[in-house]
Amino acid sequence: MTVLRTWWLVAAAALAGVLITMTIGTVTGEAVYFGCYAVVCAAAWWAALRPAADSGTRAGRRPWLLIALGQTLLLTGDAVMTVFFYFLPEATPIGWMDVPWLGGYAAIGAGLMIMARRRAREQMREPLLDMLTLTTAATLGLWRVMIDPELKASGGQYTAEILLDASYMIGDVLVMAAVVLLVLSPGVRGVPTWLMIVAGFGRLLADVGRVLWQYESIVVFVSGIIFFANALMVITMLRADRDELVRPGRRTRTLHPARIVFLGLALLTAPAIAVAEGSGSTGERLALLTATVAASSFVLTRFTTAVRQQERAERLLSYQASYDPLTGLANRRTILARLEECVTGDVLLYLDLDGFKAVNDTHGHEAGDALLVEIGNRLRGAVREEDLVARLGGDEFALLCPGPADISEITALAERLLAVVTEPVDYHGHELRVGTSVGIAVYTGGITSPGDLIRAADVAMYQAKRGGRGRWVLAGPTPGSPSLALAG
Repeated sequence: MTVLRTWWLVAAAALAGVLITMTIGTVTGEAVYFGCYAVVCAAAWWAALRPAADSGTRAGRRPWLLIALGQTLLLTGDAVMTVFFYFLPEATPIGWMDVPWLGGYAAIGAGLMIMARRRAREQMREPLLDMLTLTTAATLGLWRVMIDPELKASGGQYTAEILLDASYMIGDVLVMAAVVLLVLSPGVRGVPTWLMIVAGFGRLLADVGRVLWQYESIVVFVSGIIFFANALMVITMLRADRDELVRPGRRTRTLHPARIVFLGLALLTAPAIAVAEGSGSTGERLALLTATVAASSFVLTRFTTAVRQQERAERLLSYQASYDPLTGLANRRTILARLEECVTGDVLLYLDLDGFKAVNDTHGHEAGDALLVEIGNRLRGAVREEDLVARLGGDEFALLCPGPADISEITALAERLLAVVTEPVDYHGHELRVGTSVGIAVYTGGITSPGDLIRAADVAMYQAKRGGRGRWVLAGPTPGSPSLALAG
């Protein structure tokens, strides 16, 4: 689905939400609501069941199926309530009538949780701890404003209605927890992720608002918002790039701003409630609240400073583990990791300098190091931005170029590398000269694993050396097959 089509659907959902708000409570309004919501549910099931890159298996479809199920259960609950309202007004189906609605909360929350878990993979601990901190505070606050007044009115008795309201509160907290995990989990944050986050928070805020402010105008208004939020979830499911919601993300080493906001809210929830309910004059309570906010700000500032220091240390260690300290190029570990992500058409060039030992023996190791740095800079300047240049160790280098491979482009690149390496390097008035032998292998045909690709390029490089050095060899399409080209 294109971005333009997405925004057309968002506009259509917003218009439907406005129509629902304007006509709710009438027969026409009910027809508009159920007609629009039925279309949304049908689209959800179609999106959940259609073949897609992220859902080729039952496990891959699970989060989308849960969201489709959740939308259907919510629609079923609305239909049951409407039937009783119009045809059985004297009946009081409290309890079993709410089962579809509560099931809808659980299904949507579970679907969002699975998305966050797949995005985070082995990095769930920090987002999970932050989520638990915030949801604990949210549960405390919601319990205070939603359940406590009912308990006081009932004399401390947990009636069926109070337990039911508590169940809805838990459903809201579950959806909120899932959305917070999506915000904090690593991964790409494109249009699908933001649509889902807006949908989750929109539904949560509207639902809580409907419970807290039980005025007819508010209930009418939030009904349209809830429909719009549900539609946004399904629009996200329809996008071709929705798999970013379940695609594992690379580890992030920076403190997400949302974590600071969430932790700050969690720190202030309990003190704010205590101050609101405490004794003393208004001025005394405001002073206590101000002191609490200031203390919490100092704690968060100290926490942020400590985390930033840790992040800087982690970035330094990560750099040292991934890059060559002499040339600044990627090291063997980095290029081996990138080789695991190779696809058909990617090209690996393996370079070994010719005559480097003579430079070391004649001019010393400092000259040899200066030569390696300059060769590294030249190699970087000879390739595209997306190509990876690495120093494997000693006088060996490697280049990994994303495909698709074109023979003429490969040969032109090899000739360019030969030329830039053979240019003399000035070192304190001395001209340092080396050559290079280049082995080339393409990830295609019978070369279908990183190990095969490295071996093929390595063998091709030694063939170039045996052929007279200062040459390149393009390996055959399968391991051990004859070379396809030889140049001098």
